[in-house]
Amino acid sequence: MESKITIHPRYVETDRMGIVHHSNYAVWYELGRIDFCEQLKIPFHEIEARGLRQALVNLESTFVKPTVFGKSYTLHTFVTSVKKVKLTFGYTLYDENQAIVHRGTTLLAWLDEDLKPVNIAKVAPDIFNALTHALGQ
Repeated sequence: MESKITIHPRYVETDRMGIVHHSNYAVWYELGRIDFCEQLKIPFHEIEARGLRQALVNLESTFVKPTVFGKSYTLHTFVTSVKKVKLTFGYTLYDENQAIVHRGTTLLAWLDEDLKPVNIAKVAPDIFNALTHALGQ
């Protein structure tokens, strides 16, 4: 499974060169994850209502081409690894010509409300199974 959202960089997100500042990609990744989970029928607000959190452990970004204000991009978000305590998402950003301009990954850990790691397969098998199923699509 893959989520696709359109990104319209805002002027405020650019630097003096007119290029989107690198700090914005993490925000875009989060938008992609939220959409992915909604499409999977496990929205973030329901995940959090169950006392679960996703803590960022690692973030990687590869800048292929600059992204700029005034153009639109499509962010594809997908799961690349589902483990009992950790989850990895992948991201690919395409320009209007379907050329890849950016790639990234985030590694997240499942935590409870006390910020202690949890085994998602035990505490929320429906979420674990949905993510595992999405991995195979």
